[in-house]
Amino acid sequence: MTQAIDPVAPVDPADPVRAKRSQAAYQALRDDIFAFRLLPGDRFTENDVAERLGISRTPVREALHRLQGDGLVRGYYRNGWEVVPLDLARFEALYELRTLLETHAVMRLCRPDAPQRVALSALVAQLGAIWRVPLQQRLTDGNAVAQLDEAFHLAIVDAAGNPESAAVHQQVTDRIRIIRRLDFAYGTRIALTYDEHTIILDALEAADGPRAVALLSTHIEDGRAEVSRLTTERIEEARTSLVRPASSQAPNAPTRRRRFG
Repeated sequence: MTQAIDPVAPVDPADPVRAKRSQAAYQALRDDIFAFRLLPGDRFTENDVAERLGISRTPVREALHRLQGDGLVRGYYRNGWEVVPLDLARFEALYELRTLLETHAVMRLCRPDAPQRVALSALVAQLGAIWRVPLQQRLTDGNAVAQLDEAFHLAIVDAAGNPESAAVHQQVTDRIRIIRRLDFAYGTRIALTYDEHTIILDALEAADGPRAVALLSTHIEDGRAEVSRLTTERIEEARTSLVRPASSQAPNAPTRRRRFG
């Protein structure tokens, strides 16, 4: 049964060394997962990570609990940790739900009543300051743009004024993050994201609901198709590049234990 392994004491702010080590472990493991150095389904222990990073288990455990909260790993009582396996069919369903939530929000924002127009105007001004910028001011760091991209889509749903829809959309966003970030780490979506967000904002500014829906739907679908392709390719590349001991190549092995080093 999947569950938290051990309770973790809060990080003592008076212990900056422990806090720094915990943050470093979190960042290192997160990077390994997004770069597919740790593959979906890989098993490992706190000792594996602690030995590799040269730190104690306590900051490692703190980092792993943060990653579990991010939906990237899961802990097994007395049996270590696992990188959450990818279920591409589930991601397809989540992307479909995301499209429904966002397009509904757009149509709601583009209604002619005054309160919605005020919200729409504020939204365009807020997001335009980030995305309607000259080429030389565009960010090039994939992780930073990925975070801004999430914020763009969350802001659209939040502005529509339905807190329940916004809460569901946040959950969907959290669940697809692991593959969505691939688009910005390995794909060519950074420039496209700036361009596409700009024209979506143009349609919103004109309160042209049908056009905004069409643009947003295409934007989400293109991103979904690209991350699906990238996910399949990156996993295959990572698997074929690994040198496995003979025992790990046994047929029908349920999991693969990752040893660091």
